[in-house]
Amino acid sequence: MPSKLLFLPGASGDARFWLPVAERLAYPADKVYLEWPGFGPIPPDPRVNCMHDLVSLVVAAIDQPVAVIAQSMGSVIAVQAIAEKTELVTHLVLAATSGGMDLESFGAHNWRPLIHATNPSFPRWFSDYDEDLTPQFHSICVPTLLLWGDADPISPVSVGQRLAALIPYAKLHIVSGGDHHFAKTHAQEIAPLIDAHLAGHVE
Repeated sequence: MPSKLLFLPGASGDARFWLPVAERLAYPADKVYLEWPGFGPIPPDPRVNCMHDLVSLVVAAIDQPVAVIAQSMGSVIAVQAIAEKTELVTHLVLAATSGGMDLESFGAHNWRPLIHATNPSFPRWFSDYDEDLTPQFHSICVPTLLLWGDADPISPVSVGQRLAALIPYAKLHIVSGGDHHFAKTHAQEIAPLIDAHLAGHVE
């Protein structure tokens, strides 16, 4: 069982994204919140200049039995990180994954132009990242909870359904009325689902 819960944000890079959920979790484990240097108000780090550098940050934090809980593009980072530390990852939670596949084929709205319009300093190397991780999804062999909102134009439910078919031990839960940030706005609903997942009781 995990002794650490590792929370990864999405493109905001903000470690506070998961706080509303984390504060409601009953599962007894240390909580660690990562942030992405150079994103928004977060100070840059000269060691972080590409997606692989963010993956390395996560890999370094997987230093004991860990459950990785990731939002949006943070899920793309999570998938790559756990491949390097499979033996220490006990559970995975992916919420509203917004990359790693050809999302246009699912009718997904492209979030990149808007984030650049509102934040011109946003790292281009992050928004330009479009590696196809589909072959890696089959090799995820830990219990995986997929959380999706049915009102999310950035990552439609069909994306979650596709991942549920690709990841061997995945369960999909759809949040009614949830947009792309449902994990924060629907924390009261999400926290019990994650608690049950960590305890091995997700149906």
